[in-house]
Amino acid sequence: MDTSEDQASIVETQPDSSVPSELAPTRSRKPWFRRLLILFVATGGIILWRTLAPGGAPSPSVAQQQKAPSPKAIETIALTTGSATKRVQLLGQVEASQQSILRAQTNGIVEKIFVQSGDRIKSGMTIAILDDTDQQLAIAQARAQLAQQRSNLARLEVGTRPEIIAQRQAAITSAKARELEARDNLKRTSDLVREGALSQRLLVEAQTQLDNIQGERLEAEAEFAEAKAGPIREEIAAQRANVEAAKATLAQAELAQQRTKIVASQAGVVQTRHISNGDLVESSSQIVTLVASDRFDIFLELPEELSSQVTPAMTIDLTSRALPQWKQRANITAVVPSADAASRRQRIRVQINNPPPGLLPGMAIAGNLNMPSNRSSFVVSRDALTRRQNQWLVFAVADGKARQIQVEMVADMGKEVAIYHPTLRTGQRIVLRGGDGLQDGALVKIVDRT
Repeated sequence: MDTSEDQASIVETQPDSSVPSELAPTRSRKPWFRRLLILFVATGGIILWRTLAPGGAPSPSVAQQQKAPSPKAIETIALTTGSATKRVQLLGQVEASQQSILRAQTNGIVEKIFVQSGDRIKSGMTIAILDDTDQQLAIAQARAQLAQQRSNLARLEVGTRPEIIAQRQAAITSAKARELEARDNLKRTSDLVREGALSQRLLVEAQTQLDNIQGERLEAEAEFAEAKAGPIREEIAAQRANVEAAKATLAQAELAQQRTKIVASQAGVVQTRHISNGDLVESSSQIVTLVASDRFDIFLELPEELSSQVTPAMTIDLTSRALPQWKQRANITAVVPSADAASRRQRIRVQINNPPPGLLPGMAIAGNLNMPSNRSSFVVSRDALTRRQNQWLVFAVADGKARQIQVEMVADMGKEVAIYHPTLRTGQRIVLRGGDGLQDGALVKIVDRT
């Protein structure tokens, strides 16, 4: 029995002795797992120790921290009343103060044109040249007519020459001789008719011939008398008038020739060119459209509620998106006494002299107008306002605590603003600096600068 038990125990213990031999390779394969576990435990212990004992001293509880909040340092200012100005932006456009159409003053074909749209021109600059052939012919004809009229005037002023008087005298003598011959012929014919040798018709013809010759004699005597007396003053004056008329005709022809050179009468910018080389133009034909470049009119639309408040001579600041660097302060020149039919808005006119080179008619322009406010308000620095949830707030100080007041912004004037609230009073202290993050009822400490 004992022997069998011993054998059984030996048999049972053999598997146990084989276990270490089987696990030994497994333990030798994972030595890193132990190291990782030890490192994890050590790191967690260090973190827990630092959390529970920072600096070696126990941390105060949250309740202890909330029991004694420190007052916030602020700077205050006393409220003062002031005149508030409301800044209004007006929109409009630039228009030329003066726009003119340069027209031809004579007929002709365009030989040369020297400008294009957008060119700046000066007064007296040549714009175009027309063909002047017709004008040159008119000048030659006028000069010939003037020479003839001057010759006639000189003849009248000198008087009748002696040879003319002698010629008129000879004409009278010849007329008298023919008259005497006609009388003798009439007498012979009359005698023969009474004797019945000739017919009555021949007597009538002889009488008619005598009458004609007598008329010629009278005409010759009149011409002789006129030649002997010379020209009268009225004739000389009339001829002098003819000479002056011929001079005027020549001057008109020369002026027409000069007008074939089309010259700018004023400085400006060419807005539109209406002709080209080779075009036939007549008098009053359009050549170019000019706009004045030395001054512009700016028309701005005025809201209806401001129509009665804006007056001439008020200052306005002008800006343009086309010229970001340009800004000019000017005075309102006039208020147009009528409203636009479409927008129902009145317009104001602002004239500026010597505008910047980039500013052109038709460009959009904005004007900032400072309008005085009729409402009572307090003028404070912008630093005194706090904006939260689309509300403007100021903080008054009472018994060492901040009191939040919602105010209305009457006008924004840049660094200063005009505010209003019925509970605000003149001289009341409000927070100027330190209001950001301040809550209603928070403890404050005034540290105003002296």
